[in-house]
Amino acid sequence: MKTSKIRWLVTMASLVVALGAGGAAQAQKKVVVYTSNDSTLNDLVFGAFKKETGIEVEPVAAGSGVVMRRLQAEKARPLGDIIWGVSRSLLQTNKALFEPYASKNKAATPAEYRDPDDLWIGNNLHLLVILQNTKLVPADQGPKSWADLLDPKWKGKIAFTDPANSGSAYATVTLLVDLWGGGDAGWKKVGELFKNLKVLNRSSLVFQGVGNGEYPLGISLEYAGPMWAAGGAPVKVVYPADGTTASMEGVAVVKGGPDPEQARAFVDYINAKAVREMILKATFRRPTRSDVDLAKLPGDMPPMSAVKIAKYDEEGWTEQRTKTLERIKDVIQESR
Repeated sequence: MKTSKIRWLVTMASLVVALGAGGAAQAQKKVVVYTSNDSTLNDLVFGAFKKETGIEVEPVAAGSGVVMRRLQAEKARPLGDIIWGVSRSLLQTNKALFEPYASKNKAATPAEYRDPDDLWIGNNLHLLVILQNTKLVPADQGPKSWADLLDPKWKGKIAFTDPANSGSAYATVTLLVDLWGGGDAGWKKVGELFKNLKVLNRSSLVFQGVGNGEYPLGISLEYAGPMWAAGGAPVKVVYPADGTTASMEGVAVVKGGPDPEQARAFVDYINAKAVREMILKATFRRPTRSDVDLAKLPGDMPPMSAVKIAKYDEEGWTEQRTKTLERIKDVIQESR
């Protein structure tokens, strides 16, 4: 074979390899998402995101505290592009780890649910509510407020998560301390409440217990009510007349992450109106967007304007978390 022909074949082979490698790189376009959401929500969103954008999602799923500690450990050389599904307090206290990005959907998200410097943006709201099994307690005979849960008739009939294992349970206890006068007066009433509670290890055991009829009442998050009701369970959501709070979860771009372009695409996607409606229909997560018409979507969720929001020092209680959890532990022990 002539030397010139050999050279031509080698050149063509190299070109094919190069083109193949380029195609593979394009096909492997991905974003690494650190998420504390459950697998149902992760699978729904990541699959839909890939279908729409062609971007593969590599999830790293764990509790919010765990994924945040991982980001902190990796800050010199981040391996993730996105953190998603963590609370406002965690986003706010760790914003040095994030890259500013003004989402295309920023205008539809109220200012109270996004960082003024665009270091994070909220996606959904979790209202703290009371769940009622209407087969065990008729719809019109259940509690109307947090204060109603202090009635001795509910002793052992209210499921609740150990606040050491649940951010929402911690928020519930500290909200009630504030709502019931603060200081020792607030803690005294919280102690009375714990005498009526059945404290469980996991949040899922609370709404499962109410949905399955094991407990007449449970203190949980809003989405759990319509989720079980949609499955045929006799579950009603009670929005406490004395007020509740909305715990926000959001998303942020990791500073120095390997794929910033894909990360920004994910932020835009996760806050798009159609995506928020898809998520609500499938998982009943209330969106932060102000332009989603809840009346036209499943779940029978009232607008935020119809829910009484109590004053709650989320930032202050976040700072005091370690000390407060010790006090809650003492309160639980004293109530037994």
